[in-house]
Parts: sequence; C-alpha cells; structure tokens
Amino acid sequence: MTIAEHDRIPETALDWARAGKGAALATVVETWGSAPRPVGSQLAISGDSEIIGSVSGGCVEGAVVVEALEALEDGRCRILEFGVSDDEAFAVGLACGGRIRVMVEPVGQGQGAGQGPGQGIEPGLLDELVAARAGRRAVAVVTDTAGWSREIAGYEAAPARFDADRSGFDEAAPARFIAIHNPPLRLAVVGAVHIAQPLLVMAEAAGYDVTLIDPREAFASEGRFPGGHLVHDWPDAALAAHGLDARTAVVTLTHDPKLDDPALDAALNSPVFYIGALGSTRTHAKRVARLTEAGFGAARIARIDAPIGLDLGSRSPAEIAVAILAQMTERLRRPETRPGGA
Repeated sequence: MTIAEHDRIPETALDWARAGKGAALATVVETWGSAPRPVGSQLAISGDSEIIGSVSGGCVEGAVVVEALEALEDGRCRILEFGVSDDEAFAVGLACGGRIRVMVEPVGQGQGAGQGPGQGIEPGLLDELVAARAGRRAVAVVTDTAGWSREIAGYEAAPARFDADRSGFDEAAPARFIAIHNPPLRLAVVGAVHIAQPLLVMAEAAGYDVTLIDPREAFASEGRFPGGHLVHDWPDAALAAHGLDARTAVVTLTHDPKLDDPALDAALNSPVFYIGALGSTRTHAKRVARLTEAGFGAARIARIDAPIGLDLGSRSPAEIAVAILAQMTERLRRPETRPGGA
C-alpha cells in the first residue's frame, strides 16, 4: 500500500522517535463552529521543530509546536483549547464562534514518558498502528484522557465511526477519545477513455490512490496518462491483484462487456463502497440482463450506479468526471445514499 507523503503522520512521528530526535503527536479532539480542520486531524512535531500534517491550517500550529516541545521536555500529555479570543485562532479563521481542542502527546520521550498519569505514547503502540495502516486494516487508537492509557481497537469497537470516518469522544465514556485510522482511499478505473483523463487528476486531488486498468496499451499509454499508475491486464486479474475493500471505488468506462463485466463481477463480490458504470439507461438494461444470467440477484446488481455520476447535466468529459467524483463523494460520506442497501 502507498500512503501519500502528507498522510504519513504516525509513520513520520515513529521515524523521528526511532532516530532519537524526539517526536510528539497533536490531534484535534473537538471542534465547534468554524474550525478549519475536522476532529482526528493530526500534526507530528520532532524535537528539531520539524512538522508534518495540520491541526488548523495556520497560526495555531505555532502554539501547538511550542507546547509539543515542552511535552518532549516534561514527558506529559496536555489538551489545549483555542477560541475566538486567541490571536492565533483568529488569524486562521476561527472568528465566527469557532473553537478547537488539541491533544498533544509525546512519543516515548521525556522524563515523564512511561512513568504514570500523563505519560506519552509508547513506541510499541505506534508500531502496531503503523503496521495496521501498512496492511490496510481499519483500526482506532482509543485514548483514555483521564488516565492516559491507550489501546488499539478494531472495526467492531465503533462501526458507525469507521463507516462515517469520524473520530471523536465516546458518548458512553466521555473521557475516551477514539481516533479512527481507516485505510487510504483508492479508485480503480477500468477503461483508458477520454473521461478517465480528467477523472484521474481530480480523484488524485481529492486524496485517492488511482489505478487505471486497460489491457489495450495504445489507450493506457504514458503519453495519454503521464505519471499515472497503469495496469495492462484484464480487469478480473488486475482487480484481484489490486484488492478490493470498503475504502475502494470501482468505475468502469469502456462500454465493452468483455472489459466492464469482469470488473463488475469482481466489484459486486466485494465490499467496495462505490461501483459506477458508464452507459445509457438502455446500455445498463442490457448489462443487468447479462449479470442476471451470470447469477447475480437484483439486490446485488442494484449496487451499481448507472448511468454513472450525479445528474448535473454534464456534457464534456471533464464535466462527466466531476459528476462521477461528486457521486463517489456522496456514497463515501453519506453511506445511507448507497444503492442496493450497500
């Protein structure tokens, strides 16, 4: 699995700690009003004041870095609050009643680390988190902010939070903060057609790791898709090697049953959150007939969004790509909108 450099926050903190630089993790634990970064956003800080990530997108970072360096000195965790009365918060756009709370935790550093209440994160726990992320396993770090104990939990600990990709304090135990670490988003596009060109660029900008699958090398060429991850294999084999999970979307664009149908077969037999297929209503009716004959029931076939994309009145390839990405976003962020009860 590839984790984008700007998302390698726990990994980087662990690297800094192992290198003897010292490291701390800052995590947004609560927001109100116009806070610019969601709960769960993280910033890693080294003992040399290097940073990666963000908790506000602006000057609050400066205050957090100062507190993190102090945490590395005393080895103790702290929870900071920034609101409209703070100059730093005002400077980054919290003027409309916005506030954020940020948890700062040293990573196995400082005289207080491992020595009682307020202790920092054990490197072994961070090791476990990094390994889970590398293996595309959805996990959460559950922190008891009353006693500063921590554990790694799986999907079953907070299914609704994993599904919504939403970190936060546990309603049943208000001192327990649940930090969700879902695998990175991925998009598998079958068909190196014109629409795929803007779609790949837009999806990557939205945070997806994108793979383009098409055995036709003249279509899926470096010249047409510079810098893209191109796979020149048949879709069933390519998707089997790619792996399909609940953080993956599959889009078929070829109109050719020889290419699209094997991809849809693989997607329908997986927990992917989005399956979109290009084609008119008439084309999709023929597709449904083929899938029915192949043994798929109506409820499973209904998982396919077809015609693909939100109905925006799109005409050009770029506009169609916008409609596809918009629909993917809706299916991801509002699971209740997924067709077929998926």
